[in-house]
Amino acid sequence: MTPRPVIGISTFLSDATWGRWERKPSVILPERYPAMVRACGGIAVLLPPDSPDCAAETVGRLDGLIIAGGEDVDPALYGAPAHPLTVANAPERDAWEAALLRAALTAGTPVLGICRGMQLLNVVLGGTLVQHLPDVVGHEGHIGAPGTYGRHAVRPVPGTLLGGLLPEESLVVPTFHHQAVERLGEGLLVAAYAEDGTVEAVEGAGFTLGVQWHPEQGEDHRVTAALVRASALVRETALVTAD
Repeated sequence: MTPRPVIGISTFLSDATWGRWERKPSVILPERYPAMVRACGGIAVLLPPDSPDCAAETVGRLDGLIIAGGEDVDPALYGAPAHPLTVANAPERDAWEAALLRAALTAGTPVLGICRGMQLLNVVLGGTLVQHLPDVVGHEGHIGAPGTYGRHAVRPVPGTLLGGLLPEESLVVPTFHHQAVERLGEGLLVAAYAEDGTVEAVEGAGFTLGVQWHPEQGEDHRVTAALVRASALVRETALVTAD
């Protein structure tokens, strides 16, 4: 039996409490991320922020990579001053995840960026971000009430990788973001739009995909299942080469 593909998922650092322990620095990730990977047939491995120098070695032990959602990307990474509503307070995560993405892109490792992960993918490839989307679209329909996820429609672009995975004209997705892609990064193309024209997915060479929504918060796991399939092919190819 072919071993299940190993999918690394980035995490973040935050203070947390549990049991009898007071607040301590902790590695955090919503459980729905690894649950989604397991449901799609993969083995989930959590990747806490580490030295960027370790990124290539880390990616070399994975079959696929998910860059998870979270706080805003530091606008200094794309040469912009911070908007008053930008919350970019995780420099160690920015550096680690950017290094993971660069290593994965170089190695041809399948990548899925989710929300912040899609935005960072765009930035790593030289793109820029809209720092507060309501300033551009005139509404807050892309973000839910505090502590909840909103829902809105997205339109996959026919003929793209994503369009093949999600062939319907429009579908409603769980969403929570106030930033979005502005200028596309090099080698990326738009794979889905919101009804107001906001870029909702991007893709690049091989299996390089970013979605602005949160598939882990819903029941539609087709995008993640495709990542796991692409990662399984990487594993199978590696096993054949080793033999």
